[in-house]
Amino acid sequence: MKNVKSNIIFAFIILGALAILGRLFFLQVIEGDKYRALALGQTNVFKKVTGDRGEIFLSDKSGNALPLALNKYLYYLYSNPSEVENKEETAKKISEILKVDEAELLNSFNANNSYLKIKDKLSDEEYGKIKDLNIQGIYLGEKRGRYYPQGELCSKVVGFINTEEVGQYGLERQYESLLQGKQGVEKGTKTSEGEMLSFDSKQPEKGKDLVLSIDYNIQSKAEKLLTEAKKNLNIEGGEIIVMEPRTGRIIALSDFPNFDPNNYIEYAKAGKMSIFQNSATEKLFEPGSIFKPITMAAALNEGKITPDTEYTDEGFVKIDDVIIQNFGQKIYGLKTMTQVLENSINTGAVFALSQMGNETFLKYLEKFKIFTSSGIDLPETYSQNRELKKGYRPNFAAASFGQSIEMTPIKMLQAFSVIANNGIIVYPQVVDKTVGNGTEEIINPKSGERIISVETAKDLTGMLVSAINNGFSRKAKINGYYLAGKTGTAQVSYTSLGINKKGYSDEVTQQSFIGFGPAYNPKFLILITLNNPEALTAEYSALPIFRELAKYIIDYYEIPPDFE
Repeated sequence: MKNVKSNIIFAFIILGALAILGRLFFLQVIEGDKYRALALGQTNVFKKVTGDRGEIFLSDKSGNALPLALNKYLYYLYSNPSEVENKEETAKKISEILKVDEAELLNSFNANNSYLKIKDKLSDEEYGKIKDLNIQGIYLGEKRGRYYPQGELCSKVVGFINTEEVGQYGLERQYESLLQGKQGVEKGTKTSEGEMLSFDSKQPEKGKDLVLSIDYNIQSKAEKLLTEAKKNLNIEGGEIIVMEPRTGRIIALSDFPNFDPNNYIEYAKAGKMSIFQNSATEKLFEPGSIFKPITMAAALNEGKITPDTEYTDEGFVKIDDVIIQNFGQKIYGLKTMTQVLENSINTGAVFALSQMGNETFLKYLEKFKIFTSSGIDLPETYSQNRELKKGYRPNFAAASFGQSIEMTPIKMLQAFSVIANNGIIVYPQVVDKTVGNGTEEIINPKSGERIISVETAKDLTGMLVSAINNGFSRKAKINGYYLAGKTGTAQVSYTSLGINKKGYSDEVTQQSFIGFGPAYNPKFLILITLNNPEALTAEYSALPIFRELAKYIIDYYEIPPDFE
């Protein structure tokens, strides 16, 4: 019985083996040619590919798009030092062309590495000169990369992309998700010998292009004026912002000093990281007397004063144990509220505050959105002014004329837009439209809310016109045009200067001018801020710059005069 069971099991094993051998014979001999052919063609290849980054363009008054950030093939220089025969002569020639340290380059050659990256992003001139050298061991390569054809122009607005191709600072950071190319997949089949038999792909998509509201010509003029201010006034820094007061479209946004985004690594190596930050949207300052019209707006809108309301200035006012004085300790005597703006009287602003009270003043600061983001489509910071909100009476008094209250230049410009826009606030915006995949999307400015009445805005406009026609700002006058504006010369706190001390410096000032024109049908609103210029007041620093830029814009846009 036992032998019978063993024989049956053995028989099944034999039959199974025969079945397997038969199947192998069928596959390898009878169907062999077929499966060998299939095997050669069924190796699938998948490759992720990314579309080009979206590009960025400036505009001009004719609607032309001018490149600010482009994609292009960029040349780079590298070496195999072991192949370089005359290292001293080679280092000398290359250092002369690239303006790099000769000794440092020679040390790199002597390290005998097999690969040495010498420089990325060669200019066309550098490429041509290096190519003409034709030195053994020195090689030129090219790769797809980001190029900023305007150099330093508008650099604080555009930012740059890092070595991982991620946006840093400016629009490159703010619009990263929109600018970055979309991934696609390439799928291919190839033989075991590498021969491609078929190919299919999902095409990658280029990121969206950005077209800015910033006008190339006005931006260039603004940056030139700041460069001249460095030469003539020895400013430590400065900003110029030009905005359409009816829409919030930014026409120019200049921040000095600039940098070249094509060479951002050089600034980073030198520890100059702060130069990448846009002070117009990311640096807080105390605006000084350019803030007085905001205080007047609140008191006028509450019906507590009129442009002709009078008070008697004694040169100072005491709030609790703090004495507040006028600039230069001047005493003006009997003055109207209009004359307060004409002569920039600190005690007059405190008087306007006293007529409405601190709580009402604080309510209007909130209405003017002083404590929140401006909404601009750039990296931005803002201050909630917590120290002011603690309610100390001297702080409120100082805030009425622009001290003890902090904001960014873009916030100051937004607040002032209420006056220029008949009482309605606007939201600043840099990008006009996006373009991509055959579509164009216009980005309409956000609608603003009414902050003060039309009557209040008109009264303030008249007071600011008088400040230019009859006051300290008279040097801003342009024949044939009504302009509205205000100077500001603010003290700078010790804490802002990095000094652990209470109070304000007697040596450092922030001088500014803000104004719009034509006053009764404004086409532009300009803010100029200068860091510690070598001038007594803004009347001699920021104001002349405002006039020159306003005149340029009037001529550029061919704005007809208000009167002969």
